[in-house]
Amino acid sequence: MAPHDTVDNVYNSTVAGRLGRRRIPINESFYWGHKAVVLFPCWPGDNAGMYALSLIFVFVMAMLVEWLSFTNVVKLKPGSNDVVASVAKTALYGVRTALSYMVMLAVMSFNGGVFLVAIGGHVIGFLVFGTRAIRNKAVGSDHGKPSELPQLKL
Repeated sequence: MAPHDTVDNVYNSTVAGRLGRRRIPINESFYWGHKAVVLFPCWPGDNAGMYALSLIFVFVMAMLVEWLSFTNVVKLKPGSNDVVASVAKTALYGVRTALSYMVMLAVMSFNGGVFLVAIGGHVIGFLVFGTRAIRNKAVGSDHGKPSELPQLKL
């Protein structure tokens, strides 16, 4: 066994070889390139176009996580059924958690591009859904005054 080999790499190659299975590459540090395995075996593979699609997929998933974190799709109205609203909120929480874990598993491919688009999706999603920078107009713009930066209220 070479000094740079780990138990996992050796186990993966020897067991896969004995069982006649295709060897799945295991990376232990970040690497760059379009030859990756993201979420599913053989996807995106060696195809640069499929790699770009996988990056878009991870970016959209990260943005959806942020949207579900800051949206209020289920609103409780006076006199409404609290049980139905609670079940709906719980289901949305489950979807958000599942998407969060999918993004985490994609990042665990140790591909630098996947890592960057996951962080970018969370950041852009937070900017769009978590702050008022995009949703609201700047303070004072309706009154003919120069717009001012909104102040932080903690």
